[in-house]
Amino acid sequence: MSSLGLIAGNGVFPIEVAEAARRRGIKLIALAHQGETMPELEAAVDQLIWIKVGELQKIIDTLKSAGVERAAMAGGISRLRLADSFAPDARAMKMLASITRWSDDAVLRAIAREIESEGIPVIDPVALMDDSIAKHGLMAGPDPDEKQLRDLDLAFAIARSLGAFDIGQSAAVRAGVVYAVEAAEGTDAALRRAAALSGKGLVVAKVAKPGQDLRFDRPAIGPATIELLTEIGAATIGVEAGKCLILERERTLALAQSSNITVYGHA
Repeated sequence: MSSLGLIAGNGVFPIEVAEAARRRGIKLIALAHQGETMPELEAAVDQLIWIKVGELQKIIDTLKSAGVERAAMAGGISRLRLADSFAPDARAMKMLASITRWSDDAVLRAIAREIESEGIPVIDPVALMDDSIAKHGLMAGPDPDEKQLRDLDLAFAIARSLGAFDIGQSAAVRAGVVYAVEAAEGTDAALRRAAALSGKGLVVAKVAKPGQDLRFDRPAIGPATIELLTEIGAATIGVEAGKCLILERERTLALAQSSNITVYGHA
């Protein structure tokens, strides 16, 4: 692969994908979403075009005119900002009308189908990145005790059950009590709410939704996750082994180690 079209959302993930592609000598054309994508992405790509959320025809036209061999999506779009930033074009409106369930995964799958219908395969960008996926077992911090492992099992079961309804990817438990599940407010707000109720010692699960297309929407943690867990006095975060993305891996795990936060790869 010598060229890639990157459809970029928010967070540091698009930048990590771009840097990984650059190390492999891949030419990168990025479509960045206004109000979402970090401006720093521009320094990591060959060409950057700003778009509004919903400009599907512009995405496809740009990818085709650039002659990219593959496309990838990296980074999310804030649900809570959609009311201000969503500007669907005619092609996006037609695509949305064809969707029977308006979930994140369904929308992203539909976008991928539209792009692939134009002869541009949509790939998993994680394939470009080395050692970025969570492994099974302890990755940083102290070994979890039996109570924490039981809490992790419960948190994973809750997150997976609710994930089937596209509610979120995270759950927070302490001493067998479920204190929060992630919904539209996002992970950070959910965990702050849980800590306000539970006090210190929360055990958190970060899990892929059942049937989720991992090309678009992997669960992920990064340095900001560890900083938040430290701030709220959480004890452990369990991440789904083989699926969860660890952004800025070395920095994230080093920060967890120094902050006495357990990072554990759960099956």
